[in-house]
Amino acid sequence: MAIIPIFIPHAGCPHQCVFCNQKTISGQQVASADAVRQQIDRYLQWVRPDAANEAAFYGGSFTGLPADLQTELFQPVDKLLADGVIGSVRLSTRPDYIDAERLALLKRHGVKTVEMGVQSLDDKVLAAAERGHQASAVYDAVALLKQFGFSVGLQLMVGMPGQSFASLRDTIDRAISLKPSQARIYPLLVIKGTPLAAAYASGTFTPLTLDAAVEQSAYAYRRLTQAGIKVIRVGLQADEELCSAGNIIAGPFHPAFGELVQSHLLYQDLTPKLQALLDAGADQIRFSCPVQRQSQLRGLKNSNLQLWQQLAAPVPVSIVAAAKANSITVSGGVADE
Repeated sequence: MAIIPIFIPHAGCPHQCVFCNQKTISGQQVASADAVRQQIDRYLQWVRPDAANEAAFYGGSFTGLPADLQTELFQPVDKLLADGVIGSVRLSTRPDYIDAERLALLKRHGVKTVEMGVQSLDDKVLAAAERGHQASAVYDAVALLKQFGFSVGLQLMVGMPGQSFASLRDTIDRAISLKPSQARIYPLLVIKGTPLAAAYASGTFTPLTLDAAVEQSAYAYRRLTQAGIKVIRVGLQADEELCSAGNIIAGPFHPAFGELVQSHLLYQDLTPKLQALLDAGADQIRFSCPVQRQSQLRGLKNSNLQLWQQLAAPVPVSIVAAAKANSITVSGGVADE
């Protein structure tokens, strides 16, 4: 499966949320059919025609655009569908820009998945972020999307203004109850050119630390996946534009944020097993892990391994290569003489 990404920054958005400067995030400035064609052309040489392929509009609120502009933007994508290069389209929008008329238009142009920038389902947090709608708009939009037969994706954030960990946990519970097909999890960053940048500069907003953002994102990831909801991304795409000098003013950014979350989950899962082996009298602990996952297991700068070594001391802890491609196990035994 290949995804052809098409960026339409800030297009269709009725206003700017305090954390958003989509032009900085995407780097693409104009929403037009020509801009769409240019982006598609950059990817076509790498894409083999397949019904599993997908064109994906990112950024902005697609359904907030005038209907004639939506139709114009769909034209290059309609050709991909007609030629068999792709089999479906996905796009992102706001929950308060969804109604029957808009969804009928999407149906006519091969859209199968609609992702919504939900961020939070706490009305106080939504107000602090100046989202311009309440959580009820999300519930109504999800119901209508399902009525029209769309696959639904929810985009959620950690570290928003006024968002406690308790608020995040409640949002995850509510998101699970909506039964979306998929979700994305993003840590809030302070981006230049946003109202949040001014709040940070004045000291009225403090972003999450990297450790706190990883912990909260790991919680969200575990709860969503346990509920059968596929998490298709954790963390912002570390592209050239976002990572340009000065764009990120503050916040828990890491180019491999998703890997940090997976590493944290491994630590949570495996530590009780290590402790059980220690309690049973093991005089060595050995983690068996595929080579390609060892960095994940070890943690950032060997943080997981160091914590396990501290917990087990003076019992030695080691990581060895596993025979099975995806198997990570922990065992204890008698240390070599």
